[in-house]
Amino acid sequence: QVPLVESGGGLAQPGDSLRLSCAPAAGRIYSSAVMGWFRQAPGKAREFVAGIRWSNDRTYYADSVKGRFTISRSSAKNTVYLQMNSLKSEDTAVYYCARTQQYGTTQPADFVSWGQGTQVTVSS
Repeated sequence: QVPLVESGGGLAQPGDSLRLSCAPAAGRIYSSAVMGWFRQAPGKAREFVAGIRWSNDRTYYADSVKGRFTISRSSAKNTVYLQMNSLKSEDTAVYYCARTQQYGTTQPADFVSWGQGTQVTVSS
């Protein structure tokens, strides 16, 4: 499995915005793929954040981020994005992207090609 590479994390204050990016280390994202963003805070399990079907832009979100985060993609850039607005301290985590063939799943075990993650820290 070709790993994915995340970028765009950093330090933000509550209420700020950040945009994360994710692209394959090599090759292209196939139209049958569903791309997902997850996050993992220290001492906590990895949790689903958002997913998008590459072929038709259908999206789904965790309740905790609905209305604040937006997942999108660029076929031209072979990249999936996570726009994070109105950040809260509880959004602090390492954010990962991964892919699956199952639209609607939120289980990490259903995803492959995990990247190394990018740290997002929200603090005043």
